[in-house]
Amino acid sequence: MIRALRFFVPPLACAFLLTAATLPALRQSLQLDPAETKVEFTLPSLLHTVHGTFALKRGSFQFDPVTGKAAGELVVDATSGNSGSGARDRRMHKEILQSDKFPEIVFRPDRVDGKVLPQGASQVQLHGIFTIHGVEHEMVMPVEVRAGEGQYAVTGHFSVPYVKWGMKNPSTLMLRVNDTVEITIESVARLAH
Repeated sequence: MIRALRFFVPPLACAFLLTAATLPALRQSLQLDPAETKVEFTLPSLLHTVHGTFALKRGSFQFDPVTGKAAGELVVDATSGNSGSGARDRRMHKEILQSDKFPEIVFRPDRVDGKVLPQGASQVQLHGIFTIHGVEHEMVMPVEVRAGEGQYAVTGHFSVPYVKWGMKNPSTLMLRVNDTVEITIESVARLAH
Protein backbone atom coordinates (compact mmCIF):
# COMPACT_ATOMS: atom_id res chain seq x y z
CA MET A 1 0.00 0.00 0.00
CA ILE A 2 2.77 2.49 0.95
CA ARG A 3 4.71 1.56 -2.18
CA ALA A 4 1.58 2.17 -4.30
CA LEU A 5 1.07 5.62 -2.67
CA ARG A 6 4.70 6.52 -3.39
CA PHE A 7 4.07 6.06 -7.11
CA PHE A 8 0.59 7.66 -7.10
CA VAL A 9 1.24 10.91 -5.15
CA PRO A 10 3.95 12.51 -7.39
CA PRO A 11 1.85 12.27 -10.60
CA LEU A 12 -1.18 13.59 -8.70
CA ALA A 13 0.82 16.56 -7.38
CA CYS A 14 2.17 17.28 -10.88
CA ALA A 15 -1.34 17.13 -12.34
CA PHE A 16 -2.59 19.56 -9.67
CA LEU A 17 0.26 22.01 -10.33
CA LEU A 18 -0.30 21.88 -14.09
CA THR A 19 -4.04 22.44 -13.65
CA ALA A 20 -3.45 25.38 -11.28
CA ALA A 21 -0.99 26.93 -13.72
CA THR A 22 -3.50 26.77 -16.59
CA LEU A 23 -6.48 28.22 -14.66
CA PRO A 24 -7.25 31.84 -15.57
CA ALA A 25 -6.13 34.37 -12.97
CA LEU A 26 -8.94 35.63 -10.78
CA ARG A 27 -7.23 39.00 -10.35
CA GLN A 28 -8.59 41.82 -12.50
CA SER A 29 -6.03 44.43 -13.61
CA LEU A 30 -7.36 47.80 -14.69
CA GLN A 31 -5.80 51.02 -15.99
CA LEU A 32 -7.48 54.39 -15.44
CA ASP A 33 -7.37 56.84 -18.31
CA PRO A 34 -6.24 60.30 -17.08
CA ALA A 35 -7.90 61.90 -20.12
CA GLU A 36 -11.24 60.38 -19.10
CA THR A 37 -10.92 61.16 -15.39
CA LYS A 38 -12.44 64.08 -13.51
CA VAL A 39 -11.38 64.85 -9.95
CA GLU A 40 -13.64 67.62 -8.61
CA PHE A 41 -13.70 69.32 -5.24
CA THR A 42 -16.42 71.33 -3.50
CA LEU A 43 -15.76 73.59 -0.52
CA PRO A 44 -18.89 75.18 0.98
CA SER A 45 -18.67 78.64 2.53
CA LEU A 46 -21.13 81.19 3.95
CA LEU A 47 -21.13 83.37 0.83
CA HIS A 48 -20.72 80.86 -1.97
CA THR A 49 -19.48 77.35 -2.66
CA VAL A 50 -16.04 76.97 -4.23
CA HIS A 51 -15.75 74.37 -6.99
CA GLY A 52 -12.55 73.16 -8.59
CA THR A 53 -10.65 70.35 -10.23
CA PHE A 54 -7.45 68.34 -10.02
CA ALA A 55 -5.78 66.21 -12.72
CA LEU A 56 -5.08 62.49 -12.42
CA LYS A 57 -1.42 61.71 -13.16
CA ARG A 58 -1.81 57.94 -13.33
CA GLY A 59 -3.99 55.17 -12.01
CA SER A 60 -3.92 51.40 -11.88
CA PHE A 61 -6.08 49.02 -9.90
CA GLN A 62 -6.02 45.28 -9.30
CA PHE A 63 -8.62 43.31 -7.39
CA ASP A 64 -9.63 39.74 -6.77
CA PRO A 65 -13.41 39.41 -7.25
CA VAL A 66 -13.48 36.33 -5.00
CA THR A 67 -11.53 37.57 -1.96
CA GLY A 68 -12.00 41.34 -2.38
CA LYS A 69 -8.27 41.99 -1.97
CA ALA A 70 -7.12 45.03 -3.92
CA ALA A 71 -3.91 46.85 -4.84
CA GLY A 72 -2.72 49.66 -7.08
CA GLU A 73 -2.70 53.43 -6.78
CA LEU A 74 -4.47 56.55 -7.97
CA VAL A 75 -2.07 59.50 -8.13
CA VAL A 76 -3.46 63.03 -8.39
CA ASP A 77 -1.27 66.01 -9.28
CA ALA A 78 -1.68 68.30 -6.26
CA THR A 79 -0.10 71.18 -8.22
CA SER A 80 -2.95 71.01 -10.78
CA GLY A 81 -5.62 72.22 -8.33
CA ASN A 82 -7.71 74.90 -10.03
CA SER A 83 -10.76 76.74 -8.66
CA GLY A 84 -10.90 79.42 -11.36
CA SER A 85 -9.44 82.18 -9.16
CA GLY A 86 -5.70 82.81 -9.50
CA ALA A 87 -5.38 84.47 -6.07
CA ARG A 88 -7.38 81.74 -4.31
CA ASP A 89 -5.43 78.99 -6.08
CA ARG A 90 -2.05 80.51 -5.21
CA ARG A 91 -3.13 80.60 -1.55
CA MET A 92 -4.46 77.02 -1.74
CA HIS A 93 -1.15 75.75 -3.15
CA LYS A 94 1.13 77.83 -0.92
CA GLU A 95 -0.66 77.78 2.45
CA ILE A 96 -3.07 74.83 2.52
CA LEU A 97 -1.84 72.02 0.25
CA GLN A 98 1.79 73.19 0.16
CA SER A 99 1.89 71.49 -3.23
CA ASP A 100 5.50 72.49 -3.89
CA LYS A 101 6.44 70.29 -0.91
CA PHE A 102 3.70 67.63 -1.37
CA PRO A 103 3.11 67.45 -5.15
CA GLU A 104 1.05 64.23 -5.14
CA ILE A 105 -2.17 63.09 -3.51
CA VAL A 106 -2.33 59.28 -3.54
CA PHE A 107 -4.96 56.65 -2.81
CA ARG A 108 -3.80 53.03 -2.46
CA PRO A 109 -6.71 50.59 -2.25
CA ASP A 110 -6.39 47.38 -0.25
CA ARG A 111 -9.91 45.90 -0.24
CA VAL A 112 -13.23 45.98 -2.08
CA ASP A 113 -16.36 45.25 -0.02
CA GLY A 114 -19.22 44.12 -2.24
CA LYS A 115 -19.42 42.39 -5.60
CA VAL A 116 -18.45 44.09 -8.85
CA LEU A 117 -20.79 42.67 -11.46
CA PRO A 118 -19.29 41.82 -14.89
CA GLN A 119 -22.19 43.75 -16.53
CA GLY A 120 -24.40 46.52 -15.19
CA ALA A 121 -24.25 48.64 -12.05
CA SER A 122 -22.68 47.73 -8.70
CA GLN A 123 -22.31 49.59 -5.42
CA VAL A 124 -19.13 48.77 -3.47
CA GLN A 125 -16.96 50.18 -0.69
CA LEU A 126 -13.32 50.74 -1.56
CA HIS A 127 -10.98 50.62 1.46
CA GLY A 128 -7.44 51.94 1.39
CA ILE A 129 -4.84 54.50 2.43
CA PHE A 130 -5.23 58.12 1.33
CA THR A 131 -2.06 60.22 1.47
CA ILE A 132 -2.35 64.00 1.38
CA HIS A 133 -0.01 66.69 2.69
CA GLY A 134 2.53 63.93 3.40
CA VAL A 135 0.33 62.06 5.89
CA GLU A 136 -1.46 58.70 5.45
CA HIS A 137 -5.12 58.28 6.47
CA GLU A 138 -7.26 55.16 6.40
CA MET A 139 -10.32 55.76 4.24
CA VAL A 140 -13.45 54.12 2.85
CA MET A 141 -14.81 55.39 -0.47
CA PRO A 142 -18.33 54.48 -1.64
CA VAL A 143 -18.06 53.69 -5.34
CA GLU A 144 -20.60 53.09 -8.08
CA VAL A 145 -19.29 50.87 -10.88
CA ARG A 146 -21.00 50.50 -14.26
CA ALA A 147 -19.46 47.59 -16.16
CA GLY A 148 -19.74 46.72 -19.81
CA GLU A 149 -17.73 45.99 -22.96
CA GLY A 150 -14.41 45.42 -21.15
CA GLN A 151 -14.45 48.66 -19.21
CA TYR A 152 -15.73 50.09 -15.95
CA ALA A 153 -17.19 53.57 -15.50
CA VAL A 154 -16.44 54.46 -11.88
CA THR A 155 -17.82 57.24 -9.66
CA GLY A 156 -16.53 57.70 -6.11
CA HIS A 157 -17.33 60.32 -3.52
CA PHE A 158 -15.66 61.03 -0.18
CA SER A 159 -14.96 63.80 2.31
CA VAL A 160 -11.55 65.12 3.32
CA PRO A 161 -11.52 66.70 6.80
CA TYR A 162 -8.45 68.73 5.82
CA VAL A 163 -8.31 70.84 9.01
CA LYS A 164 -8.55 67.74 11.22
CA TRP A 165 -5.78 66.23 9.08
CA GLY A 166 -3.40 69.11 9.85
CA MET A 167 -3.95 71.56 7.00
CA LYS A 168 -4.75 75.23 7.43
CA ASN A 169 -8.33 76.51 7.19
CA PRO A 170 -8.41 79.36 4.63
CA SER A 171 -11.21 81.21 6.46
CA THR A 172 -10.78 84.93 7.05
CA LEU A 173 -12.73 87.46 9.09
CA MET A 174 -15.00 88.10 6.09
CA LEU A 175 -15.09 84.62 4.56
CA ARG A 176 -15.89 81.45 6.47
CA VAL A 177 -15.41 78.11 4.74
CA ASN A 178 -16.17 74.58 5.81
CA ASP A 179 -13.31 72.58 7.36
CA THR A 180 -14.16 69.57 5.17
CA VAL A 181 -13.86 69.43 1.38
CA GLU A 182 -16.00 67.07 -0.73
CA ILE A 183 -14.27 65.11 -3.50
CA THR A 184 -15.90 63.37 -6.47
CA ILE A 185 -13.93 61.16 -8.87
CA GLU A 186 -15.33 59.98 -12.19
CA SER A 187 -13.18 57.77 -14.36
CA VAL A 188 -13.08 55.03 -16.96
CA ALA A 189 -11.00 51.96 -16.16
CA ARG A 190 -10.13 49.40 -18.81
CA LEU A 191 -8.76 45.89 -18.50
CA ALA A 192 -4.97 45.98 -18.70
CA HIS A 193 -3.46 43.75 -21.39
